[in-house]
Formats: sequence, C-alpha cells, structure tokens
Amino acid sequence: MIKPVAFAVLLATAGATFAAVDNASLPEPVRVPAGNSIKLETVGTGEITYECREKKDAAGAFEWAFVAPVATLWDMQQKNIGKYYGGPTWESADGSKVTGKQVAVAPASAGNIPLQLVKADPAMGSGAMTGVTYIQRLETKGGVAPSAACNAAAKGSKQQVAYQAKYVFYKQN
Repeated sequence: MIKPVAFAVLLATAGATFAAVDNASLPEPVRVPAGNSIKLETVGTGEITYECREKKDAAGAFEWAFVAPVATLWDMQQKNIGKYYGGPTWESADGSKVTGKQVAVAPASAGNIPLQLVKADPAMGSGAMTGVTYIQRLETKGGVAPSAACNAAAKGSKQQVAYQAKYVFYKQN
C-alpha cells in the first residue's frame, strides 16, 4: 500500500487531481449520462495485484492476469475517507458502500490503466455512498500489468503494481 508520505508526493505531482470534470471532453464511452451530477470526488492510491497465468485460449502461452485492486480513498484535504477493493466496491469510512458493473472503458495514456465508467448498484448502508448512480475512474497513473516475464517458470507468481486514480461519484439530479 502506498504510504501517506508517498500519497502526498503523488497528490502534489498529480497537479489537477481535483480539477472540475468536463464530461464533454472525456472519451464518449466513459461520459456519465445527462441527468446526473457530481456527488463526491476522491483520489484512490493503492495497488493492483496481477498473477502470471496460462492464457485460456492459447495453450502454452502465459500472461499477467488482473486479480484485484486495493486502494485508500482520499478527499481534497488528504483525509482518508474510505477504501476501494475488488467487486468493484467503494466503501466510505461511515460504513456505506456501493458496488457496480463496468459499463465502458477508454484508453488512458501509455503506462496507465484505462479510464472507466461503472453503473452503481443501490448503496448498502446509509451515508456518503447513498444515492450514487455512476462512478468514473479518471486521471489514472500506473497500474498496468507488470513488465516482468510471465512464463511457465513464473506461473502462479503474483506482483503488485502501484496506481492512482481519481474516482468521481455521481447522483441523479
């Protein structure tokens, strides 16, 4: 996990981490539908775990396969306000949480995981995640599959890759 000092460095180097979201300027697949407005903006810092596995459709070939993410969610004041983990699940420090289904992805710059749009399921619990309709993953940094060799000798090995992303939570107007 990225330590708080490392987070401060990431946030400082991110520059526009909390810049206003202009959906019209985003790739069309990850735009939030009209009728929704921003409820909450966070920065997630953490790691994505990959495992070296044999490809399903190519016997004898191997690839780094996504296993799960884990990240801490921070607000604009660099306060820990929750966590993000496999599911996908975003859980607020107040105990409310939301899961969802990926609607679309769009390429990010080289070396960074894709941008993403998730349609939220109804929140569990009452709090910050109540009423969330969509979640965008924007301004991604890192998180792509390892560059280390993935072959028969490495089969089953796991690697964690640091990443950062802006998570924007929307509510229906």
